Amino acid sequence: MSEALLQARNLSVAFGGLKAVQDVSLDVPQGSLTALVGPNGAGKTTLFALLSGFLKPDSGSVHFLGRNITGHAPHESARLGLTRTFQVVQPFGAQTVRQNIAVGAHLRLADRREALALAESVAVRVNLGAVLDKPAADLTVAGRKRLELARALATRPRLLLLDEVLAGLNPSEIEEMIPVVRNLVDEGVTVLMIEHVMRAVMSLAEQVWVLAQGCLIASGPPSEVTRDPGVVEAYLGHGAAARLAARGARG
Repeated sequence: MSEALLQARNLSVAFGGLKAVQDVSLDVPQGSLTALVGPNGAGKTTLFALLSGFLKPDSGSVHFLGRNITGHAPHESARLGLTRTFQVVQPFGAQTVRQNIAVGAHLRLADRREALALAESVAVRVNLGAVLDKPAADLTVAGRKRLELARALATRPRLLLLDEVLAGLNPSEIEEMIPVVRNLVDEGVTVLMIEHVMRAVMSLAEQVWVLAQGCLIASGPPSEVTRDPGVVEAYLGHGAAARLAARGARG
C-alpha cells in the first residue's frame, strides 16, 4: 500500500443536535482510486466538506501531504493540490466552456492566455474539446458533469474529491465517463469519489469506505464490502441481510 496522501483522524461535526459525521478516520493512499459510499443522508458530502475545508470539524484532524490542513480555507487546500467537485453543478452559463475551465486554471496561472491554453488541453482530456466555444448553459447534464470535472482538473490537483460525478447520467453516458475517471489515476491524480452507481464503484475502486448515519461501518475491496451484512442492512433496512441469506439458501 502506498503512503497516505490524505489522512483523516476522528472527524466529527454536528448541526444542532444532529451528528452528521461521527469519529471518522480514513487514509487515502497516493495514486489510488477509492470510493465513499452509503445511503442518502449518510453524511458523505458533509465529510467531503470537512476534508476540503468548506466546513470546520468540531473535533478531529485532516492532514494532506503530511501537513495539518484542518479548517484551512478551501482555496488554501486547493493550492496544495486538494480539489473537490460538487454534486450540484453550477457553471457560469453565459461564459463558454473554455472560459469556465479557465476559472480553475487561474488558481495557478495569472496569464490569461496560459489559462485558456490549459483549459483547452483539459477539455480534450474529458471529451469536451468539440464544445469549447459553446456557452456552458447549452451543455447537457453529462456535459455539465464533464465541465465540473474539467474545472477541477484545471487546478492541477494531486488529490481530487469527486462528488457523484455520474449522478443523473444514463447508462451509456456512465460507460463513457468511467474510463475518463480511470485515466485520471493513470495521469497521476489520486481520486476519492462519492458514488451511488455501484456498477462504477465495482469497476473503478480499489478500496471502499461505507458511511451510514455519519459513521464508518465497513471498509475493504468493493467485492467484500457489498457482501457485508451491516452494509446490506444500511442500504436495504433492518432484517434485509437475513432475508437475502434465507432466499439464497432456498435458491
